[in-house]
Amino acid sequence: MAVTLADVAARAGVSAATVSRVLSGNYPVAAHTRGRVLRAVEELEYVVNGPASALAAASSDLVGVLVNDIADPFFGIMASAVQGEIGDRKLAVVCNTGGSPERELTYLTLLQRQRAAAVVVTGGAVEDPEHQAALGARLKRLTEGGARVVLCGRPPMRDEAVGGGTGAAGATGTAAGTEPGAAAGGAPEDVPGGGQVGGRGADGGIVTLAFDNTGGARRLTEHLISLGHRRIGYVAGPAHRTTTRHRLDGHRQALEARGLLADAEALTVHGWAYDRPSGYDGALELLRRGTAPTAVLAANDTVALGVCAALRDQGLRVPEDISVAGFDDFPYSVDAYPALTTVRIPLHSAGARAGRLALGREGAPPGGVATVPAELIVRASTAPPHAFR
Repeated sequence: MAVTLADVAARAGVSAATVSRVLSGNYPVAAHTRGRVLRAVEELEYVVNGPASALAAASSDLVGVLVNDIADPFFGIMASAVQGEIGDRKLAVVCNTGGSPERELTYLTLLQRQRAAAVVVTGGAVEDPEHQAALGARLKRLTEGGARVVLCGRPPMRDEAVGGGTGAAGATGTAAGTEPGAAAGGAPEDVPGGGQVGGRGADGGIVTLAFDNTGGARRLTEHLISLGHRRIGYVAGPAHRTTTRHRLDGHRQALEARGLLADAEALTVHGWAYDRPSGYDGALELLRRGTAPTAVLAANDTVALGVCAALRDQGLRVPEDISVAGFDDFPYSVDAYPALTTVRIPLHSAGARAGRLALGREGAPPGGVATVPAELIVRASTAPPHAFR
């Protein structure tokens, strides 16, 4: 039996007229009342029926781009590339979540109501089953309404989160463990126009461009081990985010392969953000824990600059006393002093590809999932331990 406006009103404890006002957005409604109505809509999975339903299924000229922080180069570069690819074909709206899972869900609901033609979701996901289920439900509604959905820089959605047919070809975790340049299914990811025409994944579902965070971190750690480092500190990103876990997984895979995993936990600090203060405080914490590492890996290049600043303030030199490496290869990394060893993720080209997929101007990769390769970039911030003594 279809859920009605009256059902929503009863669940929220308001009048049907109030529900209508909240959904139309044309009248002011108190924030707490609006919140109750939106929760009821979500819990009951209410969808407007009749002629309005047909209208809701129609596509607008709107493309939503979800980012955690537009001021962060990681997200700014991708959002700019998506918007550049869209040009004047559609109206690109950047939705800044501030890293809030609740705000991510709210924006997706709003984009569905605006009949967005496409949605590009950038960056890692929160590893919380409840949030993943809610996220999957919203993405499913978007695709069922005709919107194209592209995940750029996060692993494929689990099938159970979106009720199957995600375009992830049954993926249950991440494509980041595949070899660079290969899709999760093992086929080359750079086949021109591969997959379904129109930019949709398998079964018309979500298309995923997953970054090779695990492989990149593994190669970066292997580089430091090859220089002779055995005590390698790690200032990781926030816990419970996929990007953090995958990069930390790659780091520890390399340590385990060389029998260096025993001290890994003591040499790992989690920051609260991917920013400079997290790197600064994380480096100080590593130094406070006892025997200083001879090298420090950072969650990204911005965190690495914070690490370098903390080491300098403690009278230590990079790389003479401690080597430092980052991740992502932001534009300023080559101009840092010393120039930063890092892992290059082609953020601009990935964002541009996401934009083409969102517009249906490029075919989806086989299985709806492609892995964006990561490249080790060696610069002056890493050297053999004690090389200058």
